[in-house]
Amino acid sequence: MDDQEMQLKVKRVTDKFTESMYVLANEPSVALYRLQEHVRRSLPELVQHKSDMQSWEEQSQGAIYTVEYACSAVKSMTNSSLYFKSIEGLLRQTISIKDQINNTQGRRKRTVEPAVSKEVVDKHGSGI
Repeated sequence: MDDQEMQLKVKRVTDKFTESMYVLANEPSVALYRLQEHVRRSLPELVQHKSDMQSWEEQSQGAIYTVEYACSAVKSMTNSSLYFKSIEGLLRQTISIKDQINNTQGRRKRTVEPAVSKEVVDKHGSGI
């Protein structure tokens, strides 16, 4: 029986010792110390991640603005086909008016040139 009593006492002591160690390891001050240790180790990395994310956000905002601006430019170009057709019509009209002006000036020169050449011949022929 001595042996069984001894084993029972050893078991009680080890159980109490284990319980004490558990309480000591999980004491609030130890928990706060471990939390502080964890924050101290992980905070610089978290700060770097935050900085990287802010930089990526700025870059993506710039890219989004560029894409939106390009889309609006393309949309306005598709809506401008009406204006291009109007410009094409005006250019055709201008070319036709220019041709008409050239034709009338050509006729005038033909009618004026024979009269001028008669005057030149008359002046040179008469000795003046």
